[in-house]
Amino acid sequence: MPFENLSPVLSDALVARGYEALTPVQTQVTEGEAKGRDLLVSAQTGSGKTVAFGLAMADELIEDGRLPFATSPLALIVAPTRELALQVSRELGWLYAKAGARIATCVGGMDASKERRALGQGVQIVVGTPGRLRDHLERGALDLTALRVAVLDEADEMLDMGFRDDLEEILDGTPATRRTLLFSATLPKPIVQLAKRYQQDALRISTVGEDRGHGDIAYQAVTVAPADIEGAVVNLLRLHDAETAMLFCATRDNVRRLHASLVERGFAAVALSGEHSQNERNAALQALRDRRAKVCVATDVAARGIDLPTLSLVIHVEIPRDAEALQHRSGRTGRAGKKGTAVIIVPYPRRRRVDGMLRGARIEAEWMDAPTAADVRKRDQERLMEKLLTPVEHEPEDIELAQRLMAERTPEDIAASLVQAHRALMPPPEDLLDNSPRGRDAAGRPERGERFERPERGGDHREGFEDSVWFRLNIGRHQNADPRWILPLLCRRGHVSKNEIGAIRIGPKETMFNIPRGIADRFAEAVVRSANADGEDDSGVSITPAPDGPTYPPRRDKGPRDNAPRSTLGRAPGGDRGFGDRSGPRGPRGPGGPGGNERYKPKPFGQRSPRRPSK
Repeated sequence: MPFENLSPVLSDALVARGYEALTPVQTQVTEGEAKGRDLLVSAQTGSGKTVAFGLAMADELIEDGRLPFATSPLALIVAPTRELALQVSRELGWLYAKAGARIATCVGGMDASKERRALGQGVQIVVGTPGRLRDHLERGALDLTALRVAVLDEADEMLDMGFRDDLEEILDGTPATRRTLLFSATLPKPIVQLAKRYQQDALRISTVGEDRGHGDIAYQAVTVAPADIEGAVVNLLRLHDAETAMLFCATRDNVRRLHASLVERGFAAVALSGEHSQNERNAALQALRDRRAKVCVATDVAARGIDLPTLSLVIHVEIPRDAEALQHRSGRTGRAGKKGTAVIIVPYPRRRRVDGMLRGARIEAEWMDAPTAADVRKRDQERLMEKLLTPVEHEPEDIELAQRLMAERTPEDIAASLVQAHRALMPPPEDLLDNSPRGRDAAGRPERGERFERPERGGDHREGFEDSVWFRLNIGRHQNADPRWILPLLCRRGHVSKNEIGAIRIGPKETMFNIPRGIADRFAEAVVRSANADGEDDSGVSITPAPDGPTYPPRRDKGPRDNAPRSTLGRAPGGDRGFGDRSGPRGPRGPGGPGGNERYKPKPFGQRSPRRPSK
C-alpha cells in the first residue's frame, strides 16, 4: 500500500488522483502523534491543506471502509469564502467518494431552501461559510449535536473578515467531545486565543519555514510613476504573456475600472469581487479553467481559496495591506511545486513602505523598473522567432498555399506580413514616464537619499514662455508636493499638454507654475470647470492665478542631492498612500499626519473618488 497510515479507501483515492507522496503537512497530520488529537496547523498557502484535514478527520468518520448513515452531520468544515468552500467540497468529494460520503455545501449566494432540504435528507459532511451556517443553525435546519469533527479552514482570514461571533456561535453549538482542527496560513494572537478556548491539548504543527516567501515564487518589485500604474499593468501582462494571470486590487470599484480598461484594450479578462453573484463568479472561474480568459482582476476576499493550475503570474496592482495579505495573494501561484512570479507595482511614493514590508516578511524581491514598450516589443520578437523556428510538420495544403504566396510576393514581404499579423493579435504596449532611479543600493533597491526635481527647462526664459502667466497651487513641500505627480494633475485639470507648462517651483506651502499667456485664459476656464464649489478638486487641490509670480527663488538643485534631509519624491498626496490603497501607516510629515489634510490622496486609474471629510 503506497500510504500505509491511511484507510484503504483514502489510499486508493489518492493513487487514482495521481498522488505519489504526501506533502509535509499531509504527512504530519496523519502520523501517530496526531491521531485523535485537536490540531493547530500552520501551513503556507498551496501546501495541500484541504487534503490534509480530509485525511486527518478520517479516523472519526470511516467505519469498516465506509461512512456510517447519519441523520445529522458528523463533520463540519468552515471556510471564509464561497469559492474556498466549494473548492473544499470538490476535494473532499473525490477523496471520500469510495467511502460513500454525502456532502452538503452551505454558502451565501446560493439557494438556502435547497441547502435546508439537503441537510434534512441526511449528510455526513457539511462545508460552508460562517454566515450561512449560522443562519441554518439558528433556523434549526443544521443539527450539530452528533458532530465528531469541526474544521476551521483559513481561520486567520475569517477573523480578519469579522466572523468571530459567527464562529463562536457555531462552535458553541457542537458537542464538547468533538475534535477541533484549526488550519491557518499564519497564527496571529487572535487565532491562538480562539484555539485556547475551543481546543484541548492541541498538537501544534507548522510547516512554514523561516523564509515566509514561497520558495517556488520569484518576487519582483516594479517601480512606476503613480500616473503609470495602469500602463505598467498592461506592459507586465504583455511581457510575461502568462497562461493565466491574477491582478489584485483593494476595492470593488478599482476591480471594475481595471477590468473594463483591460477588456477595452483587447485582453481576455474576467473580474471577481463582492459585487458579483455566485453564478457570475462560477462563470468567470470556468472561463479561466477553459482558457477562454487569461487575466483575472480580483479583490483579496473574492480570490481567497481559488486554485488555478495554470496560474503563473500574480500582480499586486495595489500594495497589500500587510505582509500576511502579500503572502496570501502571492500564494495563488507557485502551488504544488510549480514555479510562479509575484510582481508588486510600487509607485515611487510607496517604496519605503514596500521595502519594509518585504524585509518584515523575509522575502527577497528583485527591484526593477517597469517594462517599457521597447522591452515588450523585444520580447515579442523573441517569442515570434522561437515559434517560427520550432520544427513542425506541415500539412500539404499549407505547403501549397506557401508556394502560391512565394510566387506572388517576396520572402521579405511575406515575413513582414506575418509579423504584422502576429502583432495585431496582441494589445499594444504602453509608453511610460521615465522612472529610472538615480541610484540603487547593493540589493537593487532605490537609494533612500535620492532626490528628484523636474528641471526648470530654462526657467522663465524657456522658448515660448517669455510672456507667461503664473498660477498657484495650495500645496507645497510640507504636503509632499512633487513635479512628477503635479504635472499630470495640471494637464488633467487645465486640459493642456505637458509641453504647455513651464517652470514648476515648489515652496514650503504652495507651488507656482507658469503658462504661456496665449492659452492662460483657456487654462483658467478649464480649471474652474474641473473644480467643485470650493474651487478645489476632489483631492483638495486648488489652482488660482498668481499675477505677482513666485516670491522665492527657484531651487538650484536639478537632480539628486547628497545627504538630502528627506526626499520630495518620497510620498504623493495622501502621505504614504498609493494607488487606491486604504491601509498602512502615513508618512510622519504627510498631509494625513498631524496637522495634515486627509483629503489629499491620489485617484485610482485617473478617476475621481468621493471627497472624504477632514479629520
